[in-house]
Amino acid sequence: MSKQDQNDYILGTEKAELHRLGLQHQVWASEARDGWEYARFGRGQTILDLGSGPGYCARDLAYMTGATGKVIAVDKSKTYIDLLNQISSIHELNIETHCCDFDNMLLEENSLDGVYCRWAMAWIPNPEEVLAKVKKALKPGGVLVMHEYYDWSTLQTEPTMPHLKKCIAAAYKSFTEQEGDINIGRRLPSIFFELELEVVRVRPMSKIASSSDFTWQWPNSFFKIYFPKLISAGYLDEETCQLGLEELESLSYVEGATICCPLMTEVIAVKM
Repeated sequence: MSKQDQNDYILGTEKAELHRLGLQHQVWASEARDGWEYARFGRGQTILDLGSGPGYCARDLAYMTGATGKVIAVDKSKTYIDLLNQISSIHELNIETHCCDFDNMLLEENSLDGVYCRWAMAWIPNPEEVLAKVKKALKPGGVLVMHEYYDWSTLQTEPTMPHLKKCIAAAYKSFTEQEGDINIGRRLPSIFFELELEVVRVRPMSKIASSSDFTWQWPNSFFKIYFPKLISAGYLDEETCQLGLEELESLSYVEGATICCPLMTEVIAVKM
């Protein structure tokens, strides 16, 4: 794991975060596949995975596109790209990797049948510029599938735990003060309109988890990794963080307790 990776990734790229991303992918895999099927991603196509991370989606997409197709995976983390290269080699998948940020990625014009992007636009200052570049790389009729947060502030628990609530609020504050837009999903339709892409689908994606659900592990793993990072960043003190994590643990034993996850949105657009 490089120091640059740690600086670039808000949750880092250590093993605990790799495991969390695996949980996250499993929770949202059915939603991703629904979007891909709507976009008719399939065999023989060239699909860009924009912000691939360690490649959980790139791997699934590569199985869909098959030996005659190709997945191009772009991510700025060398740690994640190296891991994806290993996975691709082991499974004999046709995945072409590019370790770079979106500003420096080189895409051939009219070369892509489709693009998938999940939780990548929220962390950059210039999504309009990046998406304009992606549009040029799409073939006419190419489809762009985006999954981003619409309203992260919907994250809450029932019953409310006072210290856990403060920790969640601190996390949201940290996101709103970074250079991107954590709720970029709500702006995607208007961005696509300005880019003269036809929006063909917008749908909300929401999840409410009880402690017995697998989905519970998604926010649970995020809290455990991210709350301690907020101490050194100045958003939390150690006592509040510790008490918040203790309340999180106790919440899992409360009969009928739920976590309402941040509201997501899917926006699908076509290059005409």
